[in-house]
Amino acid sequence: MNWILLVIAGLFEVAFAACLGKAKEATGIETRYWYIGFLVCLGISMFLLVKVSRQLPIGTAYAVWTGIGAVGTVLIGIWFFKEPATFWRLFFITTLIASIIGLKVVSH
Repeated sequence: MNWILLVIAGLFEVAFAACLGKAKEATGIETRYWYIGFLVCLGISMFLLVKVSRQLPIGTAYAVWTGIGAVGTVLIGIWFFKEPATFWRLFFITTLIASIIGLKVVSH
């Protein structure tokens, strides 16, 4: 169950990064809504990370959380913010995913 919560926490990390990207593009009152979304997603993500770190090693939990956030944020950037999807970006994202899986495999 803790691993599922950790993945959810990582997805909320992606969401708060996406909110920051959208807030940068927004104007007026819409900007405030994106910042509120950022704060809500940040709070949920941190709450879940704290919760799972009580059962999982903090080094592993934090590395997986940030890895999910990094991979997800890069993919959101490519899909929604039209950032380039170069060979090397995709290569290193793939190695990051392999590292996250590796941490899961070797953690008890």
